[in-house]
Amino acid sequence: MKGTRLASGRKNRWLLWFLGALAVLLIALGIAVNISLHHAEPMLREVIVEKLQERFHARVELDSFHMSLVNGLWAEGKGLQIWPPAEVEGVTVPGTAPDPNQGGPLIRIAEFRFHAPLRFDPGKPVHISVVQLQGLDIDMPPKSHFTHAEQPQQQPASGREKKKPSNSLLHFQIDTIECTGANLTLETSKPGKMPLVFAIQQLKLANVSAGGAMHFDAVLTIPRPAGLIQTSGMVGPWSTGDPGETPVSGDYQFSHADLGVFKGIAGILDSTGKYSGPLRNMEVEGETTTPDFRLTHFGTALPLKTTFHATVDGTNGDTYLHPVDAMLGRSHFTAEGEIVRVRPVLAHDQVVKPGGHDISLKVNVDRGKMDDFLRLTSKNDTPLLTGDLVLKTTLDIPPGKEPVHERIRLNGNFTLTNAEFTSAKIQNYVGQLSLRGQGDTKEAKNGGGADTKSAMQGNFKMGNGVIDLPNLQYSVPGAQIDLAGKYGLQGSTLDFAGTARTDATVSQMVGGWKGFLLKPADRIFKKDGAGTLVPIHVNGTREDPKFGVDFKDLKHTHPATPGENQQ
Repeated sequence: MKGTRLASGRKNRWLLWFLGALAVLLIALGIAVNISLHHAEPMLREVIVEKLQERFHARVELDSFHMSLVNGLWAEGKGLQIWPPAEVEGVTVPGTAPDPNQGGPLIRIAEFRFHAPLRFDPGKPVHISVVQLQGLDIDMPPKSHFTHAEQPQQQPASGREKKKPSNSLLHFQIDTIECTGANLTLETSKPGKMPLVFAIQQLKLANVSAGGAMHFDAVLTIPRPAGLIQTSGMVGPWSTGDPGETPVSGDYQFSHADLGVFKGIAGILDSTGKYSGPLRNMEVEGETTTPDFRLTHFGTALPLKTTFHATVDGTNGDTYLHPVDAMLGRSHFTAEGEIVRVRPVLAHDQVVKPGGHDISLKVNVDRGKMDDFLRLTSKNDTPLLTGDLVLKTTLDIPPGKEPVHERIRLNGNFTLTNAEFTSAKIQNYVGQLSLRGQGDTKEAKNGGGADTKSAMQGNFKMGNGVIDLPNLQYSVPGAQIDLAGKYGLQGSTLDFAGTARTDATVSQMVGGWKGFLLKPADRIFKKDGAGTLVPIHVNGTREDPKFGVDFKDLKHTHPATPGENQQ
């Protein structure tokens, strides 16, 4: 029994010695690993910087880099900065060489981390499933920032050959890159142009490899109009000589964009489409739907649908439309032109010309309905006039704080046919004018002519909320009215003057015994082949227009007048 206890005690002591020795060995091993990691960190940090410099032909800085061997290799870096390429394929970039401190970084990464297994095969890259990035900022210089030098036709045999970039990415094989909190700033060298900034909530890159194309999924937030863009596609290979030439393609969905951020218009827009081409010259095709498009000053909403093809400069946001095919209510029109962003103009630290979007378009309304456009510019859902509209105009909307209807400028011409007034008072006046202009006084006295269709045509200009009509021609069967004047959108005011020409003479227009008494006056009002030609004016408002004959002007055109009073 005693021998058994002694043997057991010796076994326990050996076990304790073994465990103690193992603990000492583990501690020593941990110390050795820490010492190794301490020496390995700067080596791997140097490799990362070197390979990035080879890849981007640029200055690269990395503030800190740390590793651990808990459940594999974990690595974390902070403060990674990559400048634009200093010199590659005959391209030189000011501010990167020989004095790189003059220019800012192309890429900034606040933090990055990745995990790799502790399994290394000589000659093979280390496999990394995911690289996580936080705080990614890309500031892309404009095209003019890249100066292309003339290339020699033949490299001398004794000349030093340019080192080719490595085909591997840091000697690592990376499956995906995931990024949160990224910003992409696209600079421009155009005077007065503003840089374009995209806030990227989420970005995922797959099939990552040096010199190859990558698949991406991204969610972007844009402030004007406010909304989310979900997009996926392919990007790359990265163009080191000029990042703006990097090819990109994909599909997008733009949801619930509030147009209310543009002062003067409102509505919720949804859009889907696709894009392809180099980043600086993308071709975009898509559709937009705005079921409640309206001018906020007036408040009447109409559905607006568009199908568009555009060229977009992704480095500065300039958009060139060729063309847009649109339906506003029941009206079809096309538009082509450009939408560019400009900087504010300052003088003595004061804004003398605001910045924003500058819109310049050519608009062609080939199948329009007059009541659609009148509803859009009216607080009353019942339009004053209906009819078939054909219109061509230039449209310019400069940036500014004023509502759109005050900033918009138009210059064009129009034709309106099959026109009818919704106001019974005005339509009755039109019918009476037509019947009496044809000399049909009997039908006029019986209240006929209510269904008379009229037509209009002329040139127009619009600015500061006022429409200028220098040669408006209004015609009905039996009569034509030529007017010149202005129409004010604010208050719907009318101020026109011109002449009224009828087929019938004054006596024929009046008819009966009164017409017989007016026969001597026919010679006074006849002129230029017209039965009657008199100067008239139209003023008041769109809802309550006032018509009158300017008898005082007759004495300047006729030898005698029946009186000098106006009616």
